Amino acid sequence: MNTLLWLRTDLRLHDNPALAAAAENGTVTALFLASPGQWRRHGDAPAKVDFWLRNLRELAGDLGALGIPLKLLTVAHWDDAPRAIAGFCQAHGIAQVHANTEWAINERRRDAAVADALQADGVDWTLHHGASLLRPGTVLTGKGECYRVYTPYARTCRERLRTAPLRPLPAPRAQAAPPWAADPLPDAFDGFPPPSDAVRTLWPAGEAAAAERLAAFADGVIDAYKDERDFPSLPGTSCLSPYLAAGVLSPGQALRAALAANQGELDSGKAGATTWINELLWREFYQHLLAAYPSLSMHRPMKPETAAVPWRDAPADLHAWQYGKTGIPIVDAAMRQLLALGWMHNRLRMVTAMFLSKNLLIDWRLGEAWFMAQLVDGDLAANNGGWQWSASTGADAVPYFRVFNPLSQSRRFDPRGAFLREWLPELAHLDDQAIHDPSPMERVAAGYPAPIVDLAQSRLRALEAFGNLPAV
Repeated sequence: MNTLLWLRTDLRLHDNPALAAAAENGTVTALFLASPGQWRRHGDAPAKVDFWLRNLRELAGDLGALGIPLKLLTVAHWDDAPRAIAGFCQAHGIAQVHANTEWAINERRRDAAVADALQADGVDWTLHHGASLLRPGTVLTGKGECYRVYTPYARTCRERLRTAPLRPLPAPRAQAAPPWAADPLPDAFDGFPPPSDAVRTLWPAGEAAAAERLAAFADGVIDAYKDERDFPSLPGTSCLSPYLAAGVLSPGQALRAALAANQGELDSGKAGATTWINELLWREFYQHLLAAYPSLSMHRPMKPETAAVPWRDAPADLHAWQYGKTGIPIVDAAMRQLLALGWMHNRLRMVTAMFLSKNLLIDWRLGEAWFMAQLVDGDLAANNGGWQWSASTGADAVPYFRVFNPLSQSRRFDPRGAFLREWLPELAHLDDQAIHDPSPMERVAAGYPAPIVDLAQSRLRALEAFGNLPAV
């Protein structure tokens, strides 16, 4: 029997439930559905699409070694997916289609339409769970509702994972190849030009690269993770987010590596490992929220009263923020890092997001979209969750009256200005104190702009805007 593995954000051989099921039930063909028009609708970054393509190229070789050809279908939008996939199955005698569930609303609607089309043709359709540690909808409060507060959610997750640890799935065995060849992959998809060589070098593709990076982190860096993860000039984070977002690395693989580094302990033992596990659970939390609340896929706030925040229409300020020209060094350095690398240090994601939504009082959704348009690790659940946390509009978000002072954040987490000097070379000659907030004379001499906003006054403006919201 011919089976089909529909690859999406699960570009790996190992720990892939849909692939394992397809291989158990017949001769597997893998399929990737390219949808450039849909990706543009979603605002996906060229660096992210290029990362998918590079990982597909690596995966095609790994699949081919097992006798599994990778086929490529291209459609403009997901509206065309039912017809395209049903037609492919008819042409290739496919009896079963297996895929791993995606939880955003457009993805779920796409899958429902494909399931209907396949059912009409007598083709079996099965969704599997492979994108999170625990299936969304299964971690619930005593009232049977999705958790909206992280701490009790994480406690329940740890209890579940402690009593029923996740078992790894091996790659499938080699098979006799079906009578059709793999398709060639393009150098780029339409409308998504390749990023710089620096981006490609920073984010090498393939399961082997992901496994190597995970092992290097778990074998040493993780021990200092708690103490060094907030310092952007240090190599203190895992830099695994693009591999998790594209499914080159599974959440289970990440968790097992952390547990192996911590003698199997989830919430005790080494502080670095338990802190990183905590971050993995935050990632899970946002996925579960996305699955439970379709409105998040539509960029609506979790707190309904915050829909009434009087956001400023300030295109010049937004442009300055986007391109690192706000006159606030830590914000500008972070935004330049994002433009250059398709990635930003997590501490700085919070700092820049709070600066936009609080100090500039600009709608967080504009920032969310800008991040997604740049990030190689762009993931709707994580990006939306992080922005709503910073903007005080989401579940378990930071209280609106807590506004990061970017200068204090800069002095605390980049005390010697090492990160600032890397991304703001015009200020590199300043001493360790001045570089965080240059004087007017130093700014003029360096050709660096004056701050576009007064931090103290803008903080008070934000407090007033949020504090006067009507109850809903």
